[in-house]
Amino acid sequence: MPPTDVPPPLVIRALRKVLPLVTFLFCAALIWALHRWFPDAQWQFPHARRIARLLAVAGSGLGFGGILAFLRARTSLLPNHPERAATLVTTGIYRVSRNPMYVGLLLVLIAEVVYMNTIPGVMALPLFVAVLQRWQIRPEEEALRAKFGADYAVYARRTRRWL
Repeated sequence: MPPTDVPPPLVIRALRKVLPLVTFLFCAALIWALHRWFPDAQWQFPHARRIARLLAVAGSGLGFGGILAFLRARTSLLPNHPERAATLVTTGIYRVSRNPMYVGLLLVLIAEVVYMNTIPGVMALPLFVAVLQRWQIRPEEEALRAKFGADYAVYARRTRRWL
């Protein structure tokens, strides 16, 4: 792992401004494309579409729950500027996950995979997690650790990163 004092490449710094959304949209498009490219690589199971809708609703609920918690705490929602956070949000959905908005996006991607019954589309899920983990979540956590110190360390020990 590179030292933390070395800035990330310019493209990563630029992408970090919109990385969660761009990664989500890229992975959603990749799931769709893989479904189209490999139409015979599908599974069929009862109630797949109903399950997909439930996953999408749950994912949206987690995401909006995270946004609502930030708004209630009157703190920054900008993922590219965690140092602007006025408050360390540890209540509501943030008692269960340190990243409920990202978990919500992942659940929506899982819903897309289930809805389309696509086996190859599953490959987009670890890609989404890996990109966010490496270039979004780790830098956010470093900034929050620097800003909130021991409070963040305690929170990180007792609350899972994803679920």
